[in-house]
Amino acid sequence: MNSKRIYLSSPTMHDLEMKYIQEAFDTNWVAPLGKNVDEFEREMALYIGEGYAAALNSGTAALHLAVKLCDVRAGDLVFCSDLTFSATINPVSYEGGVQVLIDSEGESWNMDPDLLEKAFKTYKKKPKAVIVANLYGTPAKLDQIVELCKHYDVPLIEDAAESLGATYNKRQTGTFGTYNALSLVVLKNRTSDRYTGIWSEGAKAA
Repeated sequence: MNSKRIYLSSPTMHDLEMKYIQEAFDTNWVAPLGKNVDEFEREMALYIGEGYAAALNSGTAALHLAVKLCDVRAGDLVFCSDLTFSATINPVSYEGGVQVLIDSEGESWNMDPDLLEKAFKTYKKKPKAVIVANLYGTPAKLDQIVELCKHYDVPLIEDAAESLGATYNKRQTGTFGTYNALSLVVLKNRTSDRYTGIWSEGAKAA
């Protein structure tokens, strides 16, 4: 039987991509940074309406950086979305923290704000952060989650890896958290080089 492999996302390089790849080699900025990365960060920040963006090698790295910026350490609690890819919550384990999984609501399949509020009231120990994921391009109920985080004075990490270009109340996702992660890996809804931006309100991101 003859069989033909069907690729999930076979790479293609067109004229414009090849131009910039060649430019990186010609200017000796193959790694780690350079003009193209600088422009990518600037244009991404401009697109979503944030003040600053930093390119990392993956969405997991972006989330890990956010967790470190929230000073999560061994034994610290982090309230997390339960229906998501493991990379959303793995960085908590990298720092020795403890994930408290918050179940989803039925409309968006994302973190239930009512259950998040219940967790705040149930746990005597204050969490170091809340990590909310926007699943399959659908934003969570971000306004309610933001208000809860403000009320309890806990930083919000928005995992917008799957929602670049989606809006919530006419505002781009990837802008609601204290720290926000976006991804462009080929399995997500947008493609480019494998860079991820992490943003912080008030340009606090490192």
